[in-house]
Amino acid sequence: MPDTWFHRLCAGISERLPFGLERLAPPTFIGYLLVSAVCFTADMVILTLLHGTLGLPLPIAVTAGYITAFGLSYLLNRTLNFSSHAAVGPQLAVYVVVVVVNYLVFILGVTSGFTALGIEYQLARVLGGAGEGLYMYAAMRWLVFRGAMIPTGVR
Repeated sequence: MPDTWFHRLCAGISERLPFGLERLAPPTFIGYLLVSAVCFTADMVILTLLHGTLGLPLPIAVTAGYITAFGLSYLLNRTLNFSSHAAVGPQLAVYVVVVVVNYLVFILGVTSGFTALGIEYQLARVLGGAGEGLYMYAAMRWLVFRGAMIPTGVR
Protein backbone atom coordinates (compact mmCIF):
# COMPACT_ATOMS: atom_id res chain seq x y z
CA MET A 1 0.00 0.00 0.00
CA PRO A 2 1.27 3.48 -0.79
CA ASP A 3 2.41 5.68 2.05
CA THR A 4 3.18 9.09 0.62
CA TRP A 5 3.61 12.52 2.16
CA PHE A 6 0.18 13.45 0.78
CA HIS A 7 -1.56 10.48 2.39
CA ARG A 8 0.20 11.16 5.71
CA LEU A 9 -0.81 14.84 5.55
CA CYS A 10 -4.44 14.00 4.85
CA ALA A 11 -4.57 11.31 7.55
CA GLY A 12 -3.01 13.74 10.04
CA ILE A 13 -5.62 16.40 9.27
CA SER A 14 -8.47 13.89 9.45
CA GLU A 15 -7.31 12.49 12.80
CA ARG A 16 -7.23 15.97 14.33
CA LEU A 17 -10.73 17.03 13.36
CA PRO A 18 -12.86 17.93 16.40
CA PHE A 19 -16.29 16.68 17.45
CA GLY A 20 -15.96 13.24 15.84
CA LEU A 21 -15.75 14.74 12.37
CA GLU A 22 -12.91 12.36 11.51
CA ARG A 23 -15.58 9.69 10.98
CA LEU A 24 -17.31 11.89 8.40
CA ALA A 25 -14.15 13.19 6.74
CA PRO A 26 -11.79 10.32 5.93
CA PRO A 27 -8.31 11.13 4.63
CA THR A 28 -9.39 10.65 1.00
CA PHE A 29 -12.06 13.32 1.51
CA ILE A 30 -9.46 15.67 3.02
CA GLY A 31 -7.21 14.94 0.03
CA TYR A 32 -10.10 15.59 -2.33
CA LEU A 33 -10.74 18.94 -0.63
CA LEU A 34 -7.07 19.96 -0.93
CA VAL A 35 -6.90 18.97 -4.61
CA SER A 36 -10.25 20.66 -5.25
CA ALA A 37 -9.05 23.90 -3.68
CA VAL A 38 -6.18 24.05 -6.17
CA CYS A 39 -8.43 23.15 -9.10
CA PHE A 40 -11.24 25.50 -8.12
CA THR A 41 -8.75 28.36 -7.79
CA ALA A 42 -7.53 27.67 -11.33
CA ASP A 43 -11.16 27.50 -12.51
CA MET A 44 -12.07 30.85 -10.90
CA VAL A 45 -8.95 32.62 -12.21
CA ILE A 46 -9.72 31.47 -15.76
CA LEU A 47 -13.42 32.39 -15.38
CA THR A 48 -12.58 35.85 -14.09
CA LEU A 49 -9.97 36.50 -16.77
CA LEU A 50 -12.10 35.28 -19.66
CA HIS A 51 -15.46 36.71 -18.60
CA GLY A 52 -14.59 39.58 -16.27
CA THR A 53 -11.52 40.90 -18.11
CA LEU A 54 -11.88 39.79 -21.74
CA GLY A 55 -15.68 39.92 -21.81
CA LEU A 56 -16.24 36.45 -23.29
CA PRO A 57 -19.77 35.06 -22.82
CA LEU A 58 -20.29 33.37 -19.45
CA PRO A 59 -20.91 29.84 -20.83
CA ILE A 60 -17.63 29.95 -22.77
CA ALA A 61 -15.65 31.25 -19.79
CA VAL A 62 -17.23 28.72 -17.43
CA THR A 63 -16.49 25.90 -19.87
CA ALA A 64 -12.84 26.89 -20.37
CA GLY A 65 -12.23 27.14 -16.64
CA TYR A 66 -13.98 23.88 -15.98
CA ILE A 67 -12.14 21.90 -18.66
CA THR A 68 -8.83 23.06 -17.21
CA ALA A 69 -9.90 22.24 -13.65
CA PHE A 70 -11.33 18.84 -14.59
CA GLY A 71 -8.10 17.72 -16.23
CA LEU A 72 -6.01 18.91 -13.31
CA SER A 73 -8.39 17.27 -10.82
CA TYR A 74 -8.19 13.89 -12.53
CA LEU A 75 -4.41 13.97 -12.61
CA LEU A 76 -3.95 15.11 -9.00
CA ASN A 77 -6.63 12.82 -7.54
CA ARG A 78 -5.33 9.82 -9.49
CA THR A 79 -1.73 10.32 -8.45
CA LEU A 80 -1.87 12.01 -5.04
CA ASN A 81 -5.17 11.20 -3.41
CA PHE A 82 -6.28 7.76 -4.61
CA SER A 83 -2.89 6.43 -5.78
CA SER A 84 -4.58 4.62 -8.64
CA HIS A 85 -2.59 2.34 -10.92
CA ALA A 86 -5.60 1.15 -12.92
CA ALA A 87 -5.62 1.43 -16.69
CA VAL A 88 -6.11 5.09 -17.61
CA GLY A 89 -8.44 4.50 -20.59
CA PRO A 90 -11.42 2.85 -18.85
CA GLN A 91 -10.95 4.96 -15.73
CA LEU A 92 -10.85 8.17 -17.75
CA ALA A 93 -13.99 7.13 -19.66
CA VAL A 94 -15.93 6.78 -16.38
CA TYR A 95 -14.49 10.11 -15.20
CA VAL A 96 -15.61 11.86 -18.38
CA VAL A 97 -19.19 10.62 -17.90
CA VAL A 98 -19.13 11.78 -14.25
CA VAL A 99 -17.76 15.17 -15.34
CA VAL A 100 -20.35 15.63 -18.10
CA VAL A 101 -23.20 14.99 -15.65
CA ASN A 102 -21.55 17.34 -13.15
CA TYR A 103 -21.03 19.99 -15.83
CA LEU A 104 -24.62 19.98 -17.01
CA VAL A 105 -26.23 19.90 -13.57
CA PHE A 106 -23.94 21.92 -11.30
CA ILE A 107 -21.67 24.01 -13.50
CA LEU A 108 -24.01 25.24 -16.20
CA GLY A 109 -27.35 24.52 -14.55
CA VAL A 110 -26.82 25.94 -11.08
CA THR A 111 -24.42 28.72 -12.15
CA SER A 112 -26.69 29.90 -14.98
CA GLY A 113 -29.80 29.52 -12.83
CA PHE A 114 -28.44 31.64 -9.98
CA THR A 115 -27.07 34.20 -12.45
CA ALA A 116 -30.52 34.43 -14.08
CA LEU A 117 -31.92 35.16 -10.62
CA GLY A 118 -29.60 38.16 -10.37
CA ILE A 119 -26.79 36.66 -8.30
CA GLU A 120 -23.32 37.83 -9.32
CA TYR A 121 -21.68 35.22 -11.59
CA GLN A 122 -18.73 34.44 -9.31
CA LEU A 123 -20.97 33.87 -6.28
CA ALA A 124 -23.29 31.76 -8.45
CA ARG A 125 -20.29 29.61 -9.42
CA VAL A 126 -19.30 29.18 -5.76
CA LEU A 127 -22.84 28.07 -4.90
CA GLY A 128 -22.77 25.54 -7.74
CA GLY A 129 -19.41 24.37 -6.46
CA ALA A 130 -20.90 23.28 -3.12
CA GLY A 131 -23.16 20.65 -4.69
CA GLU A 132 -20.49 19.78 -7.21
CA GLY A 133 -17.99 19.01 -4.46
CA LEU A 134 -20.09 16.38 -2.73
CA TYR A 135 -21.16 14.76 -5.99
CA MET A 136 -17.63 14.64 -7.42
CA TYR A 137 -16.05 13.16 -4.27
CA ALA A 138 -18.63 10.39 -4.10
CA ALA A 139 -18.28 9.65 -7.81
CA MET A 140 -14.47 9.59 -7.68
CA ARG A 141 -14.29 7.49 -4.52
CA TRP A 142 -16.87 4.88 -5.47
CA LEU A 143 -16.93 4.96 -9.30
CA VAL A 144 -13.83 6.41 -10.93
CA PHE A 145 -11.13 5.26 -8.51
CA ARG A 146 -12.95 2.29 -6.95
CA GLY A 147 -10.49 -0.36 -5.96
CA ALA A 148 -7.61 2.13 -5.81
CA MET A 149 -4.91 1.34 -3.31
CA ILE A 150 -5.76 3.42 -0.27
CA PRO A 151 -3.10 3.27 2.47
CA THR A 152 -3.69 1.11 5.52
CA GLY A 153 -5.64 3.03 8.14
CA VAL A 154 -6.98 5.47 5.55
CA ARG A 155 -10.71 5.12 5.03
